[in-house]
Amino acid sequence: INSMAGSLHKLYHLPTKLAPQTVDERGKWGSKKEFLLSVAGAIIGLGNVWRFPYLCYKNGGGAFFIPYILFLVTCGVPLFVLETALGQYTSQGGIMCWRKICPLFEGMGYASQLIIFYGSISYIVILAWAFLYFFSSFSGQLPWASCNNTWNTGKRPIHYSTLCLDFFFSLNDYIQWQFWQRRVLHISSGIDSLGKIQWDLALCLLLAWIICYFCVWKGVRSTGKATYITATFPFVMLIVLIFRGMTLPGAFRGLKFYLYPNTSRLADPQVWMDAGTQIFYSYAICLGCLTTLGSYNKYNNNCYRDSFFLCILNSGTSFLSGFAIFSVLGYMSEKQGVDIAAVAESGPGLVFIVYPQAVTLLPWPQVWSVCFFAMIILLGIDGQFAGLESIMTSLTDIYPTQIRRGYRRELCLMLICALSYLFGLLFVSQAGAYILQIFDHYVCSGPALLLMAIFQSVIIGWIYGAERFSDNIEDMIGYKPLFLFKYCWLYTTPLICSVSGTLVFLLLRYSPMRFNNSYVYPWWAYCIGWFLAMSSLTMIPVTMIYKLAKGKGTLWQVRDCQKDLTLFRKLYEQTLNTKLRKENLNAPYHGRHLNTSGVKEKWSCSASQIFCRI
Repeated sequence: INSMAGSLHKLYHLPTKLAPQTVDERGKWGSKKEFLLSVAGAIIGLGNVWRFPYLCYKNGGGAFFIPYILFLVTCGVPLFVLETALGQYTSQGGIMCWRKICPLFEGMGYASQLIIFYGSISYIVILAWAFLYFFSSFSGQLPWASCNNTWNTGKRPIHYSTLCLDFFFSLNDYIQWQFWQRRVLHISSGIDSLGKIQWDLALCLLLAWIICYFCVWKGVRSTGKATYITATFPFVMLIVLIFRGMTLPGAFRGLKFYLYPNTSRLADPQVWMDAGTQIFYSYAICLGCLTTLGSYNKYNNNCYRDSFFLCILNSGTSFLSGFAIFSVLGYMSEKQGVDIAAVAESGPGLVFIVYPQAVTLLPWPQVWSVCFFAMIILLGIDGQFAGLESIMTSLTDIYPTQIRRGYRRELCLMLICALSYLFGLLFVSQAGAYILQIFDHYVCSGPALLLMAIFQSVIIGWIYGAERFSDNIEDMIGYKPLFLFKYCWLYTTPLICSVSGTLVFLLLRYSPMRFNNSYVYPWWAYCIGWFLAMSSLTMIPVTMIYKLAKGKGTLWQVRDCQKDLTLFRKLYEQTLNTKLRKENLNAPYHGRHLNTSGVKEKWSCSASQIFCRI
């Protein structure tokens, strides 16, 4: 009886404590293709389609490639290699990578992640607009192809009238402009008139956030798989649009305007300014995204070679996008009998006014409209969930034991998406277009990114050491990068971004922002813009002051200690590499577990990490 009672007790006994949840591994890319596609999706976005072709046309055609390539070689590629290699070497995201190599400048990571957050809640409204156009393309007649709609006057339908032709060179322009202004934006008189939330756009915004959530919710496992569609399909659509555009009458007229060199434009400083800002705008540098995506690579992945390939792919896509855009604009110009300057636009004006108007002139306009806006959606969604992945990676790297358990990561991501969606409702109000321009002008481009580039180059080139960082890259890939990169990190990049004129010229030529070159914002709107810009950049000095106040000893003591630690690091690496070679492991040791006297410890060959351990 006692034996049976004991057996029953063991069988039905419930444990008083649940087994502790294990901490999930950080994860790696499933294959090299996933890394390449993820980075390609992050850097190839709407700027390649709606900004580069117009800048090229406006700034001298083929002559614009001279300043563009100069900025690409001296700023774009060196910073691209720096960020990707930094993530791969430290195996950490946008914040922890700075804590590992230069803890005093950890604020660089916080600043970049704050910029990404601002960009995530603002730029995603462009996807909401694109979804609205995409769904509208399935109608029997494109809604921007006729005047018989209630939004044409705001009250009742109108038909062809002389009013259309008095103010616009064609009726089609007037119809499309009304659809954009009165149906999509339903724009108010100013930013001080917030108006109501447009619930059709709010639902499209919700759809965009849901897609982003499920692309990122499992980390690199889901992000890598999603890019097989989101990063490749836009290229297919781009090739289809290029071939269709090249077969249209007037296409070569448009390409002539796009590429014909006008070297006299090179004397204008604004041309060089546009070339520099385009590099920063389209390469996603100084934002931490590249560092995050590179951190999921294997330690010995050749990130140096990958960076060259991705930079060529990015600039090549920008160049080819001009063929898709200007071939159609040339056809549109010939069809309407106007100069191409009258139809050339950039930014949202190109995507949501000019190109939709152009497809109405083609056979089967619904088909081409669906193709075009599907490409726009996928181009935008890639960059959006790359930024979201960067934020989540930074959080999980700071709090790994708290977030990498069970479904905590998924719940944390859901909370971020929900809060971002609530903030995003401001952008789908009737004043949403005004608010978006503030974020775009002050936070996600211009001086903020240029200052980040200067700080990043100075920290790696002068404080951490350009030669030392080149040695780190050699540890990973087996050879040092070109000597050109070392001198770019030390001198060229910070000088071009500041002293030689890019940042200085931007500040000297500063003029108050205007909406559509006419609406002047109230004073408090400019204050909000500068507050948003400074809220990210001030994270750098604030973090420095906090760390200096919290640290023990004087700066001179820390400096002397650092000299001793440099010597200790060299001895440590030599000893560790010797042990690893005996164990037939890849040197240098990084991110593995080493048995030393029966004690497992995780070490990294970073001197600053050794400093933190001591």
